[in-house]
Amino acid sequence: MPSDLAFERIRLDVQDQVAILTLNNPCKRNAFDLLMREEIGLAMACVRQDLGIRALILTGADGHFCSGGDLRNMASVDLDNAGWHQRMQSLHHGLRDLLTLDRPVIAAVDGAAAGAGFSLALMADFVLATPRARFCMSFMKVGLVPDCAAFYTLPRIVGQQRARELMLSARDVGAAEALQLGLVLELHEPDGLMARARAMAGSLAQASPTAVSLIKRTLASPAQDLATLLEMEASGQALAAGTPYHHEAVQRFLNKEPALYQWPANP
Repeated sequence: MPSDLAFERIRLDVQDQVAILTLNNPCKRNAFDLLMREEIGLAMACVRQDLGIRALILTGADGHFCSGGDLRNMASVDLDNAGWHQRMQSLHHGLRDLLTLDRPVIAAVDGAAAGAGFSLALMADFVLATPRARFCMSFMKVGLVPDCAAFYTLPRIVGQQRARELMLSARDVGAAEALQLGLVLELHEPDGLMARARAMAGSLAQASPTAVSLIKRTLASPAQDLATLLEMEASGQALAAGTPYHHEAVQRFLNKEPALYQWPANP
């Protein structure tokens, strides 16, 4: 990880093979602007290049996750159709590394996750939240369509009909409903949220990086037919079975030694 990186809108900390990317614009409830987008892109490029990082936590500073796009900043930009299209393509380029990261991503959500903030949370493999977390696909309130890959992520989690309802209604979803809908994996009190995220990330950091990467890649595949998925399964298993990690894990099992990887107990 480069030591000379300085950020204004985010923080990036690495400890014990786990990177923590914190959205850090608390005076605007961590609103998403062009600078934050660029800095997330830079941070993710560093994470991708550093193979010593085995898991990533995405969170927000000071009791907020992300309140969505910075509307004041957006209103100050005068773009035509081509300009907006280019701006969105640049946004996609910066965030693609987060969505396609070959390592586990855990979002720890406290407070608002609205608009782009909701979309960012959906890019994670697991979403942990506090009871005061709120989720909203708020784009319709300002006459926009969902962005930051929500058209890809949201229907895959809640299904097409519920995704339409959440996008078109632009209604608030509380933490309990988010858990029921499968948007959130677990709820934790604010003082235990990051501890749980770190425990999960630390455990996942001990997993086979090959197996993790193959699972994420296969689950993200647009292929839905059985034949294609079975072929991906066969190819993936062949790769995983040849890794030193697999051989050591099997030997540990046969020797009745502690496993290399264990999921942390839910407190």
